[in-house]
Amino acid sequence: MSGAPAAGWSPLPAQAASLLEEAADLLVLHRDFAAALERCEAGSAPRGARGAVKCSLCVVGIQALAEMNRWREVLSWLLRYYQFPGHLPPKILELCILLYSKVGEPQVMLEVGTTWLRNLSNKRLPEYSSLMELYLLHVLLPLGQFKAAEELVDSCDVLNSEQKLAFLKTICDSQCQWTQQEEMHSTDEEEQDKATETVLGRLSLLFLLTMLTLLRRALRSMSSHFYLLPYKKMLLATFLLYLVVVRLDPGMVLRFPFFFF
Repeated sequence: MSGAPAAGWSPLPAQAASLLEEAADLLVLHRDFAAALERCEAGSAPRGARGAVKCSLCVVGIQALAEMNRWREVLSWLLRYYQFPGHLPPKILELCILLYSKVGEPQVMLEVGTTWLRNLSNKRLPEYSSLMELYLLHVLLPLGQFKAAEELVDSCDVLNSEQKLAFLKTICDSQCQWTQQEEMHSTDEEEQDKATETVLGRLSLLFLLTMLTLLRRALRSMSSHFYLLPYKKMLLATFLLYLVVVRLDPGMVLRFPFFFF
């Protein structure tokens, strides 16, 4: 029968390409991110797009998720279509590293990047060295994973000795900068603790003086009735005041002993 499709022929790749065009239009022209994501999911189905078309659909899907502030779902969404992190296309891995680095969560890509870079089939790709550098600069170094970074560079067969030395210098410089920042942060925390201690000391002194003033006023107002207040209760009230102040600031007794003795 004329016009009938040949055996084994499937229109799905053509449909996937059409869905890609629709998704791109919805994303860029109409800013309908939810609809664009739906087209990407339809085209990336298990029996749908392959190769470059599937990769392009996923790129549009990543952008749609990011536009809807659903970037946390990106990685799990991608693994629905590629199943294994080592199978992610280079372009998609690059986008994921940049995305999670930009939102300040590079740790999300730590295991994914390591898995991808250790995949032997990926080491033959022309993009391997550039992706390794991207992973190094945007994931390992910001997380302080200096030993892992050195091991990655040392074990990378696609780099020559000069490239390895350059990367190792970058790692060393980043580690020095990290150490300096940690020392500065530690110093700032110590100064902040001292300032807090000073403020607390002032508050404790203010509290003590306030309590003594109130107690003095109370005693004055009750001066005509002292004979009604047993001596033991007076001692108990003084002792309770002492416990409250010491609980707030144990160092108060040492700084102002004349209040307590």
